[in-house]
Amino acid sequence: MTKLAVIAIGGNSLIKDDKNVTVESQYLAAKETTYHIADMLEAGWDVAIGHGNGPQVGFILRRSEIAAKVEGMHEVPLEVCGADSQGAIGYALQQTLQNELRRRGINKSVATVVTQVAVDADDKAFREPSKPIGSFMDKAEADRRAAELGWSVREDAGRGWRRVVASPLPKEVVELEAVEALLKAGTVVVTVGGGGIPVVRDADGDLKGVAAVIDKDFASSLLAQLIKADLFLISTAVEKVAVNFGKPDQKWLDKLTLAEAKAYLAEGTHFAKGSMAPKIQAIVWYLEAMPNGKALITNPENIGRALKGETGTWIVP
Repeated sequence: MTKLAVIAIGGNSLIKDDKNVTVESQYLAAKETTYHIADMLEAGWDVAIGHGNGPQVGFILRRSEIAAKVEGMHEVPLEVCGADSQGAIGYALQQTLQNELRRRGINKSVATVVTQVAVDADDKAFREPSKPIGSFMDKAEADRRAAELGWSVREDAGRGWRRVVASPLPKEVVELEAVEALLKAGTVVVTVGGGGIPVVRDADGDLKGVAAVIDKDFASSLLAQLIKADLFLISTAVEKVAVNFGKPDQKWLDKLTLAEAKAYLAEGTHFAKGSMAPKIQAIVWYLEAMPNGKALITNPENIGRALKGETGTWIVP
């Protein structure tokens, strides 16, 4: 019987280091990741792939800002930068995966869906924007943009001023029916890229893009719940999850129950807020909605071994 998995890939996983940030370097990194996803497909899994886009959106914004100053071009709105990154990253993932599947003789198509994710216009995150984006500015430039464009700006650790935007919770995958239809047809789907393009619905039900950033693990969790995935896999930089990471009493975890994961989160000291905590929270939400589901956290090169129970951290109901 076919099993269905949602895999969430970090945008940073496509950038090995500061010296390998070009499109060509990111393509090669995508190739490495999709090789391991092909192992899953060969083992009989159907797969939907979510991915991050933090560095890539930053590059797009930076190009836009430079072009506006030097060439007089218009700047690109944040939500459009997100759409741009979905297409570019999706292209790299689907092409590298298609090539690998062809080499293995697996007749399976791969498609990217440029995906909108609806958020609540009244989400408190819009009142408390906290996600830094774009280039550093001096105070005069920051004040000007705040006055003229309505930006929220904040001084960033003595390095200058930056724009900050909301990071609301995802509520709806707008293109869900299309994603489900593709999965039913046996297609591997790249979707909810970067957490999805943030949109809100107006009183008439029309969609409108908003300047915000949705956590890609939260959006991938929502997708896994909606399509009733058997497995929610978060592919990240570490082979296993650890409590007290980086401390003398650090402990690697092979397995966690849902109750244990919630207890660790509640204590608030075991998982870093900007890295592992949202991943664990995303898994908690998934398992609460899918009592027969399983979740796994590991790095790309160990996906195959982790699925065999040899490594990784499993989180179970």
